[in-house]
Amino acid sequence: MITNVSKSITDSKVKPVYQTVWDNASILVIYIIMFIVLSLTVPYFFSWDNMIGISLAISTVGPVACTMLFCLASGDFDLSVGAVVAFSGVFAAVMIRETGNVFIGGMFGIIAGGLVGFLNGVIIAKLKINALITTLATMQIVRGLCFIISNGIAVGITNDKFYVIGNNDFAGVPIPVWIMIACFVVFAILLNRTVYGRNTLAMGGNKEAAKLAGINVDKIKIIIFMVQGLVAGTVGIVLASRMTSGQPNTSLGFELDVISACVLGGVSLSGGIGTILGVIVGVIIMGTVQNAMNLLNIPTFYQYVVRGIILLLAVLFDQLKQRRTA
Repeated sequence: MITNVSKSITDSKVKPVYQTVWDNASILVIYIIMFIVLSLTVPYFFSWDNMIGISLAISTVGPVACTMLFCLASGDFDLSVGAVVAFSGVFAAVMIRETGNVFIGGMFGIIAGGLVGFLNGVIIAKLKINALITTLATMQIVRGLCFIISNGIAVGITNDKFYVIGNNDFAGVPIPVWIMIACFVVFAILLNRTVYGRNTLAMGGNKEAAKLAGINVDKIKIIIFMVQGLVAGTVGIVLASRMTSGQPNTSLGFELDVISACVLGGVSLSGGIGTILGVIVGVIIMGTVQNAMNLLNIPTFYQYVVRGIILLLAVLFDQLKQRRTA
């Protein structure tokens, strides 16, 4: 009897430890295994140039995934980020062409993204319209405006100063990668060290309890979507700089890549759960898989299938974790 009790006590102590390790580090362990396998099997994968290439490829998804973390963790969605990225780049290109000033044009592009995010937040928070429907509608509206102001063609930028942010490097690392790293640091601090971050997670965990605790839910929702728009606008400027033009057709499906990276990184679709470290690993996994498929010359059509499977598996993994927690 005593032996059985001792054994049950031992098991109860050991199991939570393993569960904690798996819950906190499972995605990192998966990536490490994947990285080792790809390094041994894919030609030219494990090289400095390719590592820089992967970093540059995820430099657009990474910053927006940080803000999408806050959006998902609060219990909402934002499907308009891809359209905002394209619109901000095109709008900035048009303003630079009209004013001849790179700084003014860039700021107009970022502010335009912020205004779209603010509009999303107000409609969702004040008018109580579902976030999925709201951002799906604004995605269509913003993409349409993008084609209208560009006349459906790329808007070229002749000012060489605009190319610096997207094509130059610092200490051997491209500037867009440094911007992504800065976003990781800033939003990690916001999530873990500020009332804003704690309130975001509290809202996603239980909105009614958050209201009873005195949290201004509507205000935080508006801020979350506005920051999402500002960051997406910034990414749009960087992308336009890299391509030396504002492209109305760019970033199609971008929002799905961002959401996939977040869910893959452990952000719960039901809200209340998410870490910056998990998002970082999720973003890197998505970029690494894409890079490996390119190195293996896998056709683009098959790559779409693989990305869809990854999204489906990420959602399934999230559901399994929720059921186990329940």
